[in-house]
Amino acid sequence: MAEIYLNDIAHGRSGDKGDTSNVCVYARKPEYYKIIEREVTPEKLKAYFGDMVKGEITRYDVPSLNGFNFVMKHALGGGATMSLRLDSLGKSMGSAFLRNIFNVDRSELSYFCISMRIIFIAYPRLQEIILS
Repeated sequence: MAEIYLNDIAHGRSGDKGDTSNVCVYARKPEYYKIIEREVTPEKLKAYFGDMVKGEITRYDVPSLNGFNFVMKHALGGGATMSLRLDSLGKSMGSAFLRNIFNVDRSELSYFCISMRIIFIAYPRLQEIILS
């Protein structure tokens, strides 16, 4: 098994409207779509975000784009103009979303994904440099 971030196998776009956060996640490779479909469920996201997301989380599958659209209601503390949170915008939710960690069988990952994870574990500062 390999512990990975969602960001290792997906990229995303996010935004907000009022108190609703919208996060779209796209598999970096078509074969990663099934991993995301299995591991990133509304139930798991509800547990991951805890009390931050007070409303329902709905997932819309978009297999033609190897992606998913997640809509999280009552997720921003009332919205940007109402919230006392330091940073409640949907962009921040998207970043937190991609930091979700889960375990997958190594056979499901490409060699590149596994080797970069090993390098980043050994040299955490390198990950900061590459991803900044």
